[in-house]
Amino acid sequence: MKNSPSASEATRKQQCTLANLHSVLVVFTILYAGGLMFYAYKHNWLALLLWLVLLRCARWGGLRLYPLTSEWRGYGSVADKLPSSVKKSHVEVTFYSHNGCPFCPILRRRLEGLQKEMDFVLKEIDLTLKPQVAASEGIKSVPVLDVGGNRLVGNATTEQLAQLIAGVKSADASLPA
Repeated sequence: MKNSPSASEATRKQQCTLANLHSVLVVFTILYAGGLMFYAYKHNWLALLLWLVLLRCARWGGLRLYPLTSEWRGYGSVADKLPSSVKKSHVEVTFYSHNGCPFCPILRRRLEGLQKEMDFVLKEIDLTLKPQVAASEGIKSVPVLDVGGNRLVGNATTEQLAQLIAGVKSADASLPA
């Protein structure tokens, strides 16, 4: 008889592989351009306008509403855990993101909130159109946070981010929340 997986094993990691993100981007671009060409060929200008606007709005809405649907999709909760206290840390934090990853905006908002309190330098590198940068850095999934060579891959709570930035190593700091 097989043991049932624990709750953390049952949910997928809260990160996006670059290969999947680039595949989705290519498919979306082909569908978007195909729809534009089809409706232009048919001279259906109203449908063309709706296609132009609604498809992009649907994509934006899906990313924006992702925190509400992440548990339903099998990724678990993206709830945040705030740190009890933070200390100033004058370091450079490099944040690697991709515009199709639903976890990147969540992590970006958490980092921007922490930046005001911890006074670190935040450098964001968008890997959407820079696969050579991802390859040279050995990045296969996003979001990635790099602080002085210490990396955290995937979504993380504000508490985990503060610990990484402050240089405090935690047993669970490498795991997404």
